[in-house]
Amino acid sequence: MSQFKIDHLTTYRYNQAVFLKPHLYRLYPHSHGHQRLLSYRLDVTPEPLGRSPVVDLDGNTVIKLWFEKPTTQLQFHSQAQVETLQTNPFEYLLDDGVGRLPIDYPSSLRSQLLPYLNPPLALPQGVDPTAVELAEELLHLADHQTLRFLNDLNQRIYSQCNYVTRLDGDPQPPGITWRTRRGSCRDVTVLFAAVCRAVGLAARFVSGYQEGDPDQQDYDLHAWVEVYLPGAGWRGYDPTHGLAVADGHISVAASPYPRYAAPVQGTVTPQHPVWESGQPLETSLETRIRIEGDRP
Repeated sequence: MSQFKIDHLTTYRYNQAVFLKPHLYRLYPHSHGHQRLLSYRLDVTPEPLGRSPVVDLDGNTVIKLWFEKPTTQLQFHSQAQVETLQTNPFEYLLDDGVGRLPIDYPSSLRSQLLPYLNPPLALPQGVDPTAVELAEELLHLADHQTLRFLNDLNQRIYSQCNYVTRLDGDPQPPGITWRTRRGSCRDVTVLFAAVCRAVGLAARFVSGYQEGDPDQQDYDLHAWVEVYLPGAGWRGYDPTHGLAVADGHISVAASPYPRYAAPVQGTVTPQHPVWESGQPLETSLETRIRIEGDRP
């Protein structure tokens, strides 16, 4: 059991005045069996005309904001205190028949899991062939044992993919990540999910924070994957660090599709069209994340 204080500042700057369309803010930490939200505050500049908390299909709290006046800057400042409760990530009892792959999900459960069984990206050929090839190799080496397969996949990606930092942009296709052996945390998360789905394991993309090193000063938003195991529920794996997710991770959003776990979603339009202003719209993004942990 651990407690964390999270201070997250996100600033968008525009080279001209813009009108802000409605925005969605997805950095409200979960409160469930693995973690508990103790306090939360969100300050937005400019002050929104209105805001509304919304619970989406995956149970994430999304804050919808809408604005009135043009601005050259949009800033979100969130402060949260979270208690994480999952000290042992392997403390569970799987249902019968889950220990070996492929898992035969009951029909009623499979219908609910369909979005998490589909390819993570809209690929014309369906499941990425590179993910299928890696899945078949690991499935053979793990002798079809579910937990061994997941651990081997986690370690294979962690040991063979070089980490790169990309603060924005969509995840790259899983085939590119594996062929180049490099990617950001969201890239290797999409790769992990694709390999799981290739063997019929339901998987979803998770966004949040990770405690990092004790002397670390600045942090980035993090991503990892959760796999649905009957009897254990959603269980997290972090291929960036080669870890099973425990009380050092703080989740804020989860979805079968990475775009629905993006921290901020919204569009802007210039106050004056380009033919009038003489300059195209340019946007810069700055983030600052501070995390203070208190372990017993």
